[in-house]
Amino acid sequence: MTYVGQSASAAQQSEGPRPTAKDVVAAYVGLTKPRVIELLLLTTVPVMFFAARGVPDLGLVVATVVGGTFSAGSASVFNCVYDRDIDEQMRRTRRRALPRHIVSPTAALVFGFVLAVLSTVVLAVWVNPLSAVLSVAANAFYVFGYTMLLKRRTTQNIVWGGLAGCFPALIGWTAVTGSLSWVPVVLFAVVFFWTPPHTWALALRYREDYANVDVPMLPVVAPAHEVGKQIVLYSWVMVATSLLLWPVADTGLFYPIAAGALGAFFLIEAHRMWGRTKGTEDLSVIQPMRLFHSSNLYLSLLFVAVALDPLIGR
Repeated sequence: MTYVGQSASAAQQSEGPRPTAKDVVAAYVGLTKPRVIELLLLTTVPVMFFAARGVPDLGLVVATVVGGTFSAGSASVFNCVYDRDIDEQMRRTRRRALPRHIVSPTAALVFGFVLAVLSTVVLAVWVNPLSAVLSVAANAFYVFGYTMLLKRRTTQNIVWGGLAGCFPALIGWTAVTGSLSWVPVVLFAVVFFWTPPHTWALALRYREDYANVDVPMLPVVAPAHEVGKQIVLYSWVMVATSLLLWPVADTGLFYPIAAGALGAFFLIEAHRMWGRTKGTEDLSVIQPMRLFHSSNLYLSLLFVAVALDPLIGR
């Protein structure tokens, strides 16, 4: 495969078929990590319903979703550019656009900056300046704080680096209200404590990949049993934090019932995985991806409950 914009002579010397226009478009979309964007929007839109105590203005939702998509996509593109050296060596990431040389690093950087500018303009003009500022802060922290500073240096990389992924809860609230309060801060904290169990489960599955590229994810430097213990501890704090929304936001009964049931489900899964780590490092026994998928389901349904509570209450 060849870089976009590569000279004809270089293209002739490269191996493999020339990428089609469809390949290039798919590569640029892939750089934005659409699955991550979906998860971030899932913690944005429901908070808008909660902030509006009902159905928010549709135009405002569309503007927030578009701006948020551009912002999250931009951060992901910058991450792909910076991490292209290790992405090329990891099984999970070697099929991304940059390791496959479908898109050049320069072209990707330009794409990332364009998305960042578009997101800021959309949020500042059609949502409000506070939401735009929070979006820029999240983007900057993910790129400079997590990707460039923490990821390759400390086992706490995803703990503090995960802060960037918590901002959508704040942005969803400020999009509707134009101000901050303790309510979105609680939801921010839920995502903060959810991120380590979610990411460490995935990192357990790919710990050899992370070890090969010297990224000190917790599962690389600690035995699986210790990782399982840390996952359980964070999971308990996450569930307790989720229940704080009931008194802080004065929700109806639907939310605490749903949050309690979902929390119990996730804690059972976390404890079961921890139990499977006793005396073994065999991933076929530990089944970390089961907890990873459970974490996605938990967060999705919890924020659906956030959106539905004011509607059911009415």
